[in-house]
Amino acid sequence: MVPKIRRGSRTHGLLVYLYGPGKRDEHTDPHLVGSWDGFAPDPGRDTSPDPDPKVTLARLTAALDLRVKQASDKAPAQHVWHCSVRTDPGDRTLNDDEWNTVARRLVHAVNLAPEGDPDGRRWVAVRHADDHIHIVATMVRGDLRRPRMNYDFKKAQAECRRIEQEMGLRQLKPGDGTGAKTPTSAERFKAERTGRPETPRETLREAVRQAVAGAASEAEFFTRLREAGLRIKLRHAPSGDVLGYTVALPGDRNRDREPVWFAGSTLAPDLSYPKIQRRLADGTPETGPLPEADSVRSDWSPSARERRTATGVAERAAILLDSDDDEAAAQLVGVGELLDAIAQTSPAATRAELGAAARSFERATRSHIRAERTDTRAIRSAARGIIQAGGALGRGEDGGTTAMLVSTLVLVALAAARWHSAHGHAQQAEASRQTAEHLRAAYRQAAAAPMQALRDQGRRLPEAQRRTYETTIRAALPENRTRPGTSTKDDALAATLAQAEQAGHDPKALLQEAIAMRELDTAEDVNDVLVWRLRRLAQLPAHPGEATRRPQAGTGRATPPANPVSVRTAPPASPRPAAPDPRSRPPRR
Repeated sequence: MVPKIRRGSRTHGLLVYLYGPGKRDEHTDPHLVGSWDGFAPDPGRDTSPDPDPKVTLARLTAALDLRVKQASDKAPAQHVWHCSVRTDPGDRTLNDDEWNTVARRLVHAVNLAPEGDPDGRRWVAVRHADDHIHIVATMVRGDLRRPRMNYDFKKAQAECRRIEQEMGLRQLKPGDGTGAKTPTSAERFKAERTGRPETPRETLREAVRQAVAGAASEAEFFTRLREAGLRIKLRHAPSGDVLGYTVALPGDRNRDREPVWFAGSTLAPDLSYPKIQRRLADGTPETGPLPEADSVRSDWSPSARERRTATGVAERAAILLDSDDDEAAAQLVGVGELLDAIAQTSPAATRAELGAAARSFERATRSHIRAERTDTRAIRSAARGIIQAGGALGRGEDGGTTAMLVSTLVLVALAAARWHSAHGHAQQAEASRQTAEHLRAAYRQAAAAPMQALRDQGRRLPEAQRRTYETTIRAALPENRTRPGTSTKDDALAATLAQAEQAGHDPKALLQEAIAMRELDTAEDVNDVLVWRLRRLAQLPAHPGEATRRPQAGTGRATPPANPVSVRTAPPASPRPAAPDPRSRPPRR
């Protein structure tokens, strides 16, 4: 149940709309379901002889505005309080008596008309559709004093949560006031009229968020905004220092044909200029290579190298989120930037899901918790590296490293959900879980080709060698995590262990190290997670068609093979490679 509160100054105009045909949704059978005394005139159900709806509507307006006129110039200019209350599309249809109860409870909760107060404000509740009502009240008490309406929206939200529970409706997640402002009805209608898939406010919010991802300075941030095609105005102090910024979409104009400008703070609380300044100061990207870059081959493409580096940084962020420390709040902002960077550089096959993941996680980056020692340099550097490396091709090593990174980010999103849940942030926790679902969908698309190739290689291993690796897997993992001999899930893991051993690693020790990196309980497919951890630890190509290399003595680093061609882990069991299993499906994490 969602309440939406507005203020206005035209009681009659609002009632004309509520009892009219509607400008968007068809108004069906408009009528009162409740009023301040239960006897207000109803233009929709007037049973008097020779009723005239216009006359009845004028009588209702006069009754509501009586105390406003009596208060004269002491009445507030915005004397109309308007609250629409809508049930969820999956909820049952409430009858008029139930809607009357909802209206009475809300006007009591926000201190408009407390139960038993003879001087409460006058109000009516109009129903013209099955799923919502409109509460209209005038803001002058019977003793001609103004009501105390502090935090009316927050109080209405809290009362709706209680009503949902008592009436058996879908229980929405309570907010904490850190969410971005939603587009108004006028903005949504304008977007539909002009053929835009979303409102300018939403488009600008995403563009500004992507511009700040990994930016090293304010100048770079503003340059990115201009390169994205946005109109931008800066507000300067007499000294020349920048005080703020506003952005507008080209072609988005008001009725006077002027650009519609939005300040950063009106797009989202964390996109105000002071907060962006603070973020850039606290998390200036590193100028040198990150420690995670030591395990990345220099002969891979820039896109593949940066995604591998980001995978290590993401693993560290997940560990910090598991700590339940308030300092982890800073990591959430960095994870949001990392998702924005991946979304704007991802291949076409995964772009939609990764973009949806970034938009979902945007809600999870904000809460009232502030980290005192904000150090997001590593994760912002990873985001910057991905953007500077440019778009990934979505195939070969680029596609494999995308799957590797997204696989890790699923666990990061779930760690964020746990962190938010532990701090009572219901909306942020739900946003994190939605992010994980989008990332899982993107993972299945990115991992389909490399995992199928690994499964094919695993099936071509000699039987004795395969049984050895299956024994290693069974010894390291609980029985309920694997089903050797009855599923193809172990094929890719066995092939990876074979390649790691050929590259000079101990398969058992390497597998134990991968398992110990962090928990596996939240993984949909433990084998897939371990495949990517092993390939990163052993510096194996993310795509099995790439070349493998052997570690140098005493360095832990691997050298490229003499002939840069694919390395077969074992002779094929038959002269012809096995055909792909037609029953196989894209892997689930």
